Amino acid sequence: MGDVLNKAQLLERLAPLRGQSSIVTTNGCFDILHVGHLRYLQGCKGMGDVLVVMVNSDASVRRLKGSSRPVVSEADRAELLAGLGCVDYVVLFDEDTPEPLLEIIKPDFHAKGAQYNEENLPEMATLRKIGAQVRFVPMVENRSTTSIIDRIQQALCATGEMSATGQ
Repeated sequence: MGDVLNKAQLLERLAPLRGQSSIVTTNGCFDILHVGHLRYLQGCKGMGDVLVVMVNSDASVRRLKGSSRPVVSEADRAELLAGLGCVDYVVLFDEDTPEPLLEIIKPDFHAKGAQYNEENLPEMATLRKIGAQVRFVPMVENRSTTSIIDRIQQALCATGEMSATGQ
């Protein structure tokens, strides 16, 4: 089981591992944890020895996804992720991208889902600057938080518990 840490605690834990273990980072919102997230994180862990998951804070998710998100609070999302066997450390960040964290963590590898590539990955310049290798993990088809939310809304509309506009 992993630990939810603040930035200072994370750096303290990583310090003795540098040069001894390969550090892998990934980031995301991880709202409504599902099997696609699990398989993705297992793939990330397979790239190295220590997996650090950088999680967007609630405020960051709202800026990126809209006022109705996140569905699950940052504390709950972090705790759920830390409970997965493949995750070593979880740290929250308030920015829209993990670039400030990447600059201080300086991972050996940074993993992202295959919907990204080197041309559209927002943190690519930072990763090049710090010398981290970028790896892209295949996505699990038909598994996403947005599709789960859509199915819930469709089910509620079908039962008359919610109008088609989400009200």
